[in-house]
Amino acid sequence: MHYQTISGLAPRIEAGDISPVELTRSQLDRIAALDGNLKSYATVTAELAIRQAEIAEREIAEGNYRGKLHGIPIAVKDLCNTAGIRTMGGSAVFTDNIPDHDATVVTKLREAGAVLLGKLNMTEGAMGGYNPRFQVPENPWRPSHWAGASSSGSGAATAAGLAYATLGSDTGGSIRHPAAACGTVGFKPTWGCVSRFGVMNLAESLDHVGPLTRSAADAGIVLQAISGFDPNDLTTLPHEVPDMLSEIGNGVKSLRIGWDEEYATSGIESSFANAIVAGVEVMASLGAEIVPVRMPEIMREAMAAWPVICSSEAATAHAATFPSRSGEYGPFFREWLANGSNHSAVDYAAAHRLRLLMNGGLRSTMRDIDILASPSTPKTSYPVSREVLYGSIPTDRDPWDSRFTVPFDFSGLPTISLPCGLDETGMPVSLQFAGHHLSEPQLVGAAVAFEQATEFHDLHPPV
Repeated sequence: MHYQTISGLAPRIEAGDISPVELTRSQLDRIAALDGNLKSYATVTAELAIRQAEIAEREIAEGNYRGKLHGIPIAVKDLCNTAGIRTMGGSAVFTDNIPDHDATVVTKLREAGAVLLGKLNMTEGAMGGYNPRFQVPENPWRPSHWAGASSSGSGAATAAGLAYATLGSDTGGSIRHPAAACGTVGFKPTWGCVSRFGVMNLAESLDHVGPLTRSAADAGIVLQAISGFDPNDLTTLPHEVPDMLSEIGNGVKSLRIGWDEEYATSGIESSFANAIVAGVEVMASLGAEIVPVRMPEIMREAMAAWPVICSSEAATAHAATFPSRSGEYGPFFREWLANGSNHSAVDYAAAHRLRLLMNGGLRSTMRDIDILASPSTPKTSYPVSREVLYGSIPTDRDPWDSRFTVPFDFSGLPTISLPCGLDETGMPVSLQFAGHHLSEPQLVGAAVAFEQATEFHDLHPPV
């Protein structure tokens, strides 16, 4: 039951065949049994979850079914405000932070009838390193392996069957990275599609909030619920939220998929690259047209702009607590904030110019295609030590490693990441589809077509 999908559970819950209360208790029991090792949860809200499940069960029995998330146990990254429940953002600075209001995404999930199991562990400030006072989530596929950085708790919980869906955030890849490392679906929406009100900022012009799930349709269901204009976040788009599932079943025969083989496979381990190529070939076998394209030449230079923009905006976001409480931050994020504080306005402007040029080049690349295919990450999950995860920024950190994620944070284009096999070491490989702004229904339709032609989404870690 713990590896079922929302799509499969929802009609059974609506029909009364499955009790939301029993479903929630089974998830809480599984969390109690397994999460001591996996460490995906920062806070488990067991009493709240049972109370919400009881309400959902009563409403459904009375014929007041709210939709596919009604009675479904989910969890959110611990940077989404939850009224009366601590929200720490992975930082000791915010250990005692108890918001008096919910983030809009939490409100929307509650209004959809979802059951909140708890808050999920993450890197400090949603960047790359962990605060030494916090636990590091384990990759459920293999201990002491990278679980995807910022939204690592979200990836681990989803993959291990400790929630039917989770929310993550993505500033440079942190929905895609944990989805890829842990073998789940990750859906980064169009920037502005989902409100960020009540979500702790890393870099406001880059931050996205989106779901991690065990199927593409489930990702569409969750994104449907959390999307829409929010007067509390004027960066949200005023457009009507589309039906995220409307393209399912339409096939891909009219789809033009862009493919830059050198970009997608160069410098990548061979079994990983072969799985990505095979994934694109699956789409071709379903009737999609694979169109050769070239990624912008400025990409390599533009990747170096991301640390400048992100760290500068992070320093602004943490101005109330840094440097005044710098000793409470962990080594990585403390150094990141110091870097951001030291960048000049000229530095930021130069980086922003590179971002704009990158976005223009990407528009040209995608002008005559519907979807761009690539890996979600440059490598599969790899061994990591606590010393590295709790330490300072690695000196060998290479901006080019973010070439599959950062361009779509720069541009705000939507992406969906899908399991597409295992590498030679038995770790998950992830295929990414990127679309045009507000093309989320098309991405869901293409992703579901891929899943129906393969069985990779049915692979689960040996938990």
